[in-house]
Amino acid sequence: MTTTATPPVHETRTTHHVALARSGHAPAVARTITARWLSLCGVPPDTAPDAVLVVSELVTNSVRHTTGPCTLTLTVHETVVDIAVADTSAQLPTMRASSGADENGGRGLALLHRMGARVSVVPTPRGKTVHATVALGAQARHGLVE
Repeated sequence: MTTTATPPVHETRTTHHVALARSGHAPAVARTITARWLSLCGVPPDTAPDAVLVVSELVTNSVRHTTGPCTLTLTVHETVVDIAVADTSAQLPTMRASSGADENGGRGLALLHRMGARVSVVPTPRGKTVHATVALGAQARHGLVE
C-alpha cells in the first residue's frame, strides 16, 4: 500500500458575508464582526479602526433609512478593504452640503469622504448596495492578503 502525503491546504478567506437583522443592535454587531474578521485576516490592529467606523456608519444608515434587513460584505484586497452594505431600499443616499449643529444625522457620507473612503452606490433589483473602499495602510501587505 502506498501512502502519499496530502499537501496542506492554505485557504485564503478574503470575503465575509453577514446577514444583519434590522435592529438597533445591528451596528454594534457589525463592528464586532468586522474587527474580529479583519484580525483573522492578518490586518494589523492599528489599521482596522477606520474600516470599523465605516461599517458602523453604513449599517447605521441602513437601519435608520430602510425597513428591511441588510447584508454586510467585507472583502480584503492587498492594501484595502471593500465594505459593502446591501439593503432593501431603492432610495439612494445623498451627501448634504452641510448639517446644522442641531440636526440629527446627515454627516455620515461627508465623514467617510473626509476619511478618504471611496464611496459608490449600486442600485440592485431588490434595493441598493453602498460600497466604501478603505485603505488598510502599508502594513496590510504583511497579513493574509500578500
